[in-house]
Amino acid sequence: MGGVYEEFFGCMPDGREVGAYTLCNQKGMRVKITAYGGALMQIFAPDREGRFRDILCGYDSLDDYRQAGGYQGALIGRWGNRIGGARFTLDGVEYVLGANEDGRNLLHGGHHGFNEKLWTAEMRENSLVLSTLSPHGEEGFPGELRVSVTYTLTEDNQLILDYDAVTDQKTVINLTNHAYFNLGGYASGTVFDHELWLDADSYLETDEMLIPTGRMIPVEGTPFDFRTAKPIGRDIAVDHRDLHIGGGYDHCFNLVGGKQTKPVLRGELYHPASGRLMQILTDQPCIQLYTGNVMTEPVPFKGGYPQQKHHALCLETQTMPDSMHHANFTDATLSPGQRYGTRTIYAFSCR
Repeated sequence: MGGVYEEFFGCMPDGREVGAYTLCNQKGMRVKITAYGGALMQIFAPDREGRFRDILCGYDSLDDYRQAGGYQGALIGRWGNRIGGARFTLDGVEYVLGANEDGRNLLHGGHHGFNEKLWTAEMRENSLVLSTLSPHGEEGFPGELRVSVTYTLTEDNQLILDYDAVTDQKTVINLTNHAYFNLGGYASGTVFDHELWLDADSYLETDEMLIPTGRMIPVEGTPFDFRTAKPIGRDIAVDHRDLHIGGGYDHCFNLVGGKQTKPVLRGELYHPASGRLMQILTDQPCIQLYTGNVMTEPVPFKGGYPQQKHHALCLETQTMPDSMHHANFTDATLSPGQRYGTRTIYAFSCR
């Protein structure tokens, strides 16, 4: 039976109650989300034999989400990915941001990003709407930003994420979700056997701190060429400078033709053993591929399963990281009177 169901998930230190919300469709697929950080907690999807398994990493308790790192399943903002030097200049004014990565750079919103917010939840027929207000100056960003993210589970097993925001002052914005997927089930080992296709003809080179240098490197002839589907593990250990820096894939892939007016198919992740297929449709210009290279948190996943390197991967739709420092990168500014709106769809099926 389809619908949206709420349950108590815990309390914040100040006593505020935190809900968890399960979206269900009539085919048996289930998606659970918590209002804390807007985190995707569970995705139960069928294999080719009709057997459902949870394919998303996450935790059993609110305290685990609050204490552990890794941004498991969380909404990321105001800025997904990195900003070099944790500062930028906009219209002649310099803004100093929360330097939460090695005290030098901003990562995923700063010291206290959207992943730590308790979002306001509104249940609809087959959707959950989470909203929040980010005040002017939060983590150093200009403008009061009003944000909502709508999660919808359709009857054809599509999970749709709609991001919306408005500002009262010119600002920068790059929202995404940090879900960690393993289509064999989150407790099934590495993702080296997953086959990935990406509609990307270049990726962003980074420095030793994973900050973009400004160079866009063609994927052809490199381990970063996923234009024909291949196993994640095929080239991940190749002797290549950019793979050494990240300890695997942790790179922004530039999608052919850039930003689109509506979501189009940009990637496919396939698990041959189970038959599960996840297609990524988005209107965003980039996807960050992260292969869980430092997934070594001591906090175990659901059911006590230990975190281990390369046991999941992220496919984060977004704009180019550090774009305010590179004239040739995508524009990520938002002005009063404009609406930030973007859609990403994760479509589940089997082969």
